[in-house]
Amino acid sequence: MGLVIAIDGYSGCGKSTLAKALASRLGYRYIDTGAMYRAVCWYALQQGFFDNRVLNQSALIQALTEISIQFKYNPQHQASEVFLNGENCETSIRTMEISSLVTQVSKLPEVRKKMVELQRRMGAEKSLVMDGRDIGSYVFPEAELKLFMTADKEVRAQRRLLEHQLKGESVSLKEVMDNLEYRDFEDRTRSESPLIQTADAFVVDTTLISKDEQLNLVLTELKRRSLL
Repeated sequence: MGLVIAIDGYSGCGKSTLAKALASRLGYRYIDTGAMYRAVCWYALQQGFFDNRVLNQSALIQALTEISIQFKYNPQHQASEVFLNGENCETSIRTMEISSLVTQVSKLPEVRKKMVELQRRMGAEKSLVMDGRDIGSYVFPEAELKLFMTADKEVRAQRRLLEHQLKGESVSLKEVMDNLEYRDFEDRTRSESPLIQTADAFVVDTTLISKDEQLNLVLTELKRRSLL
């Protein structure tokens, strides 16, 4: 049986990029837990649960039983895509609008409880790379390898800005920076499983290293721990 590799860290540090590369190299499944919360946020938006950008928490909580989330591999894109209640929402959940609203959803204990149940079910068979904010600290505290990713805020903002620009979204660097600062604060201070660096996490600072260097750094750590 394979390993569970848990990747946590701040938004814009390259968690999903590294996780995908690592899963591909090891032949593991990859689960983007942030996409799960984005999908729930998109659902809430579609259902009219936001009024003047404020979430009707009770309405969403009552609707949680109606929400089903799956990851399906798209061979054309060579990547897993998110499906909510059978509908592919991969593109819809990656907008700046969702980024600015998602913390209202992800901080709700009821939402986190449901997502963690789904995540643990997905990880039961191991051979999995999962990234998010509380994977090593809460979802899989016994994961064989925990990574904590970080990077300078300016670098993170530039990366996110480029992502939005490539999608054709008109977003300023200040908007992206403000959103990162807001999400960092919400992630660190929420009462339900906040973002923390566990004592046994291997820290990966991506500020000055390339994607290939990040992957090689983690593979070297796996070998050092005799896990590879």
